[in-house]
Amino acid sequence: MNETQTHIQTQEDSKPLIFEVRSDEPAHAFLWDAVPEESAEPSSNCHGNLIDLVNETSELYGESLNINGNDAIGDNPNRYKQHGFFFNADNCIGCHACETACSEKNDNPAHIAFRSVGYVEGGTYPDYQRINISMACNHCDDPVCLKGCPTRAYTKFAEYGAVLQDPDICFGCGYCTWVCPYNAPQLDPVKGEVTKCNMCVDRLEVGLKPACVSACVGNALDFGVVENIPENRIEAKTEIPGFPSTDITQPNIRFQQTRSTQREMTRPDGMPVKYHKDDKAGHFKPEVDRKLGNKKQWNWRKLLTSHESAHVIFTLSTQAVLGAFLLMSSALLLPKSTLAALQAPIVSLPMLAVMIPLISFGLFKLNMHLGKPHRFYRGFNNLRWSPLSREIAGVSGFYTFLLGFALFALLDAWLDIGITSWLKNLCAGLASLSGLIGLYYMYRIYRIKARPFWDHWQTATAFVGNTLSIGALLTALVALPALLISGESNPVNTLSMSLALLALAGLSLEAVGHVCHGRAMNKLGNEGAASWYLQITRYGYPWLIRNALLAISILVAGGIALLTSINAIEGGTALVLWGTLTALTLVTATISRSLFFVLVIPTTMPGAFFWKNQDFVDHARETDLVDMEQVGVVREQHGKFKIDELIDTIKTTKPKEMLSHIKEIVVWKKLP
Repeated sequence: MNETQTHIQTQEDSKPLIFEVRSDEPAHAFLWDAVPEESAEPSSNCHGNLIDLVNETSELYGESLNINGNDAIGDNPNRYKQHGFFFNADNCIGCHACETACSEKNDNPAHIAFRSVGYVEGGTYPDYQRINISMACNHCDDPVCLKGCPTRAYTKFAEYGAVLQDPDICFGCGYCTWVCPYNAPQLDPVKGEVTKCNMCVDRLEVGLKPACVSACVGNALDFGVVENIPENRIEAKTEIPGFPSTDITQPNIRFQQTRSTQREMTRPDGMPVKYHKDDKAGHFKPEVDRKLGNKKQWNWRKLLTSHESAHVIFTLSTQAVLGAFLLMSSALLLPKSTLAALQAPIVSLPMLAVMIPLISFGLFKLNMHLGKPHRFYRGFNNLRWSPLSREIAGVSGFYTFLLGFALFALLDAWLDIGITSWLKNLCAGLASLSGLIGLYYMYRIYRIKARPFWDHWQTATAFVGNTLSIGALLTALVALPALLISGESNPVNTLSMSLALLALAGLSLEAVGHVCHGRAMNKLGNEGAASWYLQITRYGYPWLIRNALLAISILVAGGIALLTSINAIEGGTALVLWGTLTALTLVTATISRSLFFVLVIPTTMPGAFFWKNQDFVDHARETDLVDMEQVGVVREQHGKFKIDELIDTIKTTKPKEMLSHIKEIVVWKKLP
């Protein structure tokens, strides 16, 4: 029995154990590099980052992890060194023992797995080859999940370099699952929260390897201080066929794969991606796998009812209202321009009456999309790092000052005193500034390296283009009829022409972005090109319809601008054309934004034929296999789960606390 075991077993009885070490614990379950040779120990890893995370003079040195409420500190001499996994692909037999051990230790349900085994395959019989890949969180040097999470649920600890996540802080937005290239964070559709691998720090504190490593029957998984190559290993590669680029997060995992491979390895899951060996680069690069053929399909249901439909509604409604409000507030700076008519109460008040419910609906749909919508306020917790937090702050500021502007505009129309006009102008400026900040970070949250289809400036042209075009349409549909009803016929044509030109500019900007985006994706040849391939095959007909409607919308907007400039149309005829343009543009924008979300292919690790396979997930939901727990697929039912949990709580709570729980149930009942 080593000193660590003795220390743990002689703790005071009043304190729970950090982790109980069994008396019959096998030798291979203990860390093999507990006392490394100082001379053989590298000072930095292959990414150039220090392996020693703190020194004895640091404030963090000697801190307890408070595991199970125990303030003891483990005796591991490498406690403050960056640790990582070592995976020997030559030895992995795909038995999934690591998955099972991890799920058992963390008490995970069937649909959640912190570690999973996927594979890539190549060749044909008799020269067929399969490479299994066991993957969990890589506790990266630059964890993008930590920077992206708006609630600050993630922390990178000095102890072992572990990146840990607190599901109690998480409100279930799932942004960390977007930015992680390795599919490590797991969003539970039942509980509505994210959980992930915790490096088994409780086991490390007592000198044991993580549960997945101890359970590996093929000696394929190992663990220790990063860059310390285990005994009988000859390689420590940073990549393997199917593994995403290490430049994104600098992961702490090393590979051995000495067997010769086929030059082309494919994924068994639904992703149309394969990996081709690039001799010049010295590694495998992702390419498009045209496994779907070239036949175009419709798939309207998948397109318009995806998991991210709430984001489609939110982004479009917010951009429309922001565009319309910027036009209205511009009239304050340009009182003699054609936009000046937008400041008249007969126009501005009806516009506000449309804008406020529209953006409120978008915000409601987005909030109900969260796993824990009643914890929405936690979205402001990470303004320092998270673009999502900044987007939330910007849009929230815009919404708040928009309400203030509406209030003071109403008072100014009734009272006509200086202070209300001044406050109205102040709210207009603050709302415009907040809205532009929100729009910028709305764009930034999609510039994700792990999702190449989004990581392109076309995202900006789409968002700005929609802000201009739909904002101009919203303004025209409210302002022009209001001016006609009031008898103000003179500014109608000039305003109509200006709004048509803005709509034309927005639509043209979006069209240019789509053209350049397609060329860029095909040139890259990676997951972005695979997303483009899905667009022209699985969603080929909606894509063609989007393109045709966008072209027609540009022509109609140009026609309105031309005809109004020569006073060829007016009154009812102009409104009919604006109504037609609005219908065309809204359908175009809805299809385009829906494609934006359903097409993206992340740079995640390959799955298996069933597990971690989106095509199988869709099949399970269509055929009601989701009702069989063992298939590992469930419906999104975190609302029902939470309601049942709250009802059970009410049965045992005090009368004074019942009201708050009942209010929470009301919120959860509104979940779709």
